[in-house]
Amino acid sequence: MQESSCLWIHSFFVTRQRGNKSKKERRKILEKSKASEAAEKAYQLGKEYEKTYRGCSQCVIAALQDVLDVRNDDVFKAATSLAGGIGLTCDSGCGAYTGAVLVLGSLLGRERNKFSDPEGVRFKTHQLVRKFREKFIQEYGSVVCRDIQNKILGRYYYLPDPQEFQKFHDAGAHDIHCPEVVGKAAKWMMEILWEENLLPTGGLNPS
Repeated sequence: MQESSCLWIHSFFVTRQRGNKSKKERRKILEKSKASEAAEKAYQLGKEYEKTYRGCSQCVIAALQDVLDVRNDDVFKAATSLAGGIGLTCDSGCGAYTGAVLVLGSLLGRERNKFSDPEGVRFKTHQLVRKFREKFIQEYGSVVCRDIQNKILGRYYYLPDPQEFQKFHDAGAHDIHCPEVVGKAAKWMMEILWEENLLPTGGLNPS
């Protein structure tokens, strides 16, 4: 009788452990599915905003803020000058790259009232920027606007020149190529934010 009871108890706990493991696995699958959906949504919004409004830095910020449901107009406005490799000069970081980095910094960054940064927050931020940068390097070989143009358009356009700007547009930059860069930047940053548990407390925008 004792042996039978022991076997029953053992069987009960084994079944329970398997059930708990199964629940954990289901939760992991669900979380992975949610992460994939959020990244895809950021990608689609980034493409849509760039096609509609232009200004790669602000478009990637708007896409990420909308998916994260953390609208911050100060961050959005501050990114105005970053488009086209900063001021359309194309010789600095791609606006989609710098815009996404701004969103990261707004969620994980040194605060003014903790200027000395005793916890070393900025070093974690820098680490994640490098992780994000690697995505650009793998895809485009650079984070510089001019280099990315060469990669996806076959040549570099000096955008402050009206004729060059028109050629840039006619080459499909605003309708095809830049939206794709913005969409991918939004997707990659969303994936990093999810992996690093940097989502806002309130969760994602359900719409």
